[in-house]
Amino acid sequence: MSHPRGRLLGLVALAATVPVLQNVLFLMLDFQSAEGLSPQGSAVWPYDSYNDMRWLLVYHSTWQAYAVGLVVAVVLRGLLSAALVSLAWPAGSPRPARRRILLRNLGLAALTAVIVSPFAALAVAAGVVSLSWFVFAAVAPMLLLAPFLQRAAVGPGWWRGLPSAALVGWSLLDFVVITIAGAVVWRVPGWWTLLVAALAGAVNGLLWNRTVRAAVLPARVHWARVPVAPFVVALALAIPLTAQVVTSSPAYQVGVFRPLLLDRRLPASVPYAVIVLGPHNSRYDGRPAVDPVVETFSYAGRDTAGRPKPYVSRDTHRSLDSSSDLLDQQVRALHARTGRPVALLGESEGAMVGRTYLRDHPSSPVKALLMFSPLVRAARVYYPPEDAAAGWGIAPGWQLRGIFALAARLSGGSDSPDEPFIRSLMENAPFYRFQTMCPVPGVRVIAFLPTVSATELPPGPYTRIPVYEVPALHGGLLGQQMITDRAIDFLSGDNLQSKRREYGTFQLLGAAWQVPALAVTINPVWRGHVSPGPPFSRGRLCGK
Repeated sequence: MSHPRGRLLGLVALAATVPVLQNVLFLMLDFQSAEGLSPQGSAVWPYDSYNDMRWLLVYHSTWQAYAVGLVVAVVLRGLLSAALVSLAWPAGSPRPARRRILLRNLGLAALTAVIVSPFAALAVAAGVVSLSWFVFAAVAPMLLLAPFLQRAAVGPGWWRGLPSAALVGWSLLDFVVITIAGAVVWRVPGWWTLLVAALAGAVNGLLWNRTVRAAVLPARVHWARVPVAPFVVALALAIPLTAQVVTSSPAYQVGVFRPLLLDRRLPASVPYAVIVLGPHNSRYDGRPAVDPVVETFSYAGRDTAGRPKPYVSRDTHRSLDSSSDLLDQQVRALHARTGRPVALLGESEGAMVGRTYLRDHPSSPVKALLMFSPLVRAARVYYPPEDAAAGWGIAPGWQLRGIFALAARLSGGSDSPDEPFIRSLMENAPFYRFQTMCPVPGVRVIAFLPTVSATELPPGPYTRIPVYEVPALHGGLLGQQMITDRAIDFLSGDNLQSKRREYGTFQLLGAAWQVPALAVTINPVWRGHVSPGPPFSRGRLCGK
């Protein structure tokens, strides 16, 4: 048997090599946004497989490529983890034959890939709509699974009993390590990322040493005869499904959209007529605003008298292009009726409709746009329509359809990953990824951002317009009196700007858990929207 110190050095070196090699590739490709993912390359189960599955779900364009990629990912992950387990095996404890360790870890790699694939699919959904709850729903279950899967890597019987407190603690510590390392790897410049990646991988190796030891030599196994692991796996898989059921249920969704601005008169200092645009799954009951120069945008259009029609939540599922066309009719009618320039105040999807409108109608009467909880850097990934036989991300598209269909059956909701709103985001991804937060000539633009949105963003510059960052969750900002007052200040001519220090910190800490972005020049659907060039460095924010 080799010397324990030599095996520990080998373990640390192997664990450090994997993230370094990944970051060498990222640096060569100028794929800066992916650098924060590299520390997971040698992390403990299931973070390592989650890293593999996110890459695979984004970067395949046919079912054949997906199948081959899955086999390759499982085999490589099984080989690597078998080597790490062998090197981490505690001295003085009989170590199984290498063949047995290899077969066990190959099987575990296949099992874990199946378990974490739905979570990786939710990460893809987060990359499309830029909503943080998808990230949280994807990551939280893995904290639950980690101690059990680490036991599975070392021997039989892992599915019975509870993991030790030490195993739970070491597994949670690796989550903290790769979260912080992902932030630091991204933050340091150029080739210095290799040093940080090496240090993060070395710490992963030490944590493999500790977790394998805790799994092989538990002080005491509680509930030793109870099949706890299958229940925990089922619970972990139920977490994202339950979250989707809750968020898509009619009871949870936005009720009648009636922001505070509709129930007050605008001060004389506001020179605009105002249209307020509601979020996804909102409803409008047709009640007019108190001030006659203020209207609610209707996703159902206008009636014969020119008034905005009442609309139901399903009406908000229409494409952004069609909503932009409806908005144009309402903007021009309001401008003609009041003789005033128009300001748009949009919440979430409403913000995206307003921004799409300014793209499509550069000479419109709109002279101000206030975006509340916009989908910042949305559409970073892609999956093809349901009737497509191939396309980048075809596998997660079908996984998301299954998750949404089951959630809709349980909740009675009607959300779909193929609804026109979602598809219009993905079909015009270069604009929504790189142009949403950019200046518009002749228009005053500001974005009010909840701090939770920072966790949805890959690190780096995300805006070239003024932002007002608020400690809040996504949506509902127009229901806050303080935000309404600031919006009126902006409409009255004030130049607002409020950046919070924690926003950038949250953005960095989320780097390790983002889905890798699909290069804009390799997707045929996007080729008419971007200039040819290097696939990973093109399309920077606002073209810079």
